[in-house]
This record gives sequence, structure tokens and C-alpha cells, in this order.
Amino acid sequence: MSEPTASPTDHTLALREEFRHHLETFYAQLKLAPPYESVEKAIRSFTTSIHALPPVERESLATDATARWRHFRQAFESSGLSQKHRGIIAGLARNRSSLNLSAEYDQFLSLYLS
Repeated sequence: MSEPTASPTDHTLALREEFRHHLETFYAQLKLAPPYESVEKAIRSFTTSIHALPPVERESLATDATARWRHFRQAFESSGLSQKHRGIIAGLARNRSSLNLSAEYDQFLSLYLS
């Protein structure tokens, strides 16, 4: 019996889980409780946007971190997450050097500084 071949949905699941992990890390490092309903909405939004991509673009997201983070940011913003804890996170983002977050998270933090 042959092994099943990988399908684009395999990448979608892995990308969705990576996005969830980044959201959990983001809120944990900021020491804030994640707004769970909005987190789930962001994950659904991300998954929908990934499914809408042509298969070749979906495949490239697995290796293109810049494109992945662009999609993460879009889902973060469109789900309304950037409106939750806005005052607290804006204050933390203004003192970026005190945050224990890697530079990729600036994709989220910059939404609070605009």
C-alpha cells in the first residue's frame, strides 16, 4: 500500500497551528489574557484566506516567512484583535525594547502604534 501524498490542506493545518502558536506567544509575552473569541475569529480568517489562495501560493507560504507574516498580520487586523487591549498594548509597544518578543511580532505591534 502506498503512502498518502501530502495535500495543500496539510500545509494549511500546519500554518494555522503556527499562527495559533504566535498568537499565544504574543499574549503570553505581554502577560495578557488572549481575547479567545477574537483569537478563534483570527484563526478562522487566516484559514479562509489561505484556502482562497491558488495552490502554488499556498505551497510557497510553507517556506516564505515574510509572506506568512503578511497573512498573519492581515488576519490579526481583520479579526479585530488589534482593537482588543488596545491601550495596554499600545503602551507596551511604545517601549518595544522591554518586550521579550522577536522582531516578527512587530507585524502585530505596529497595528497598535498607528
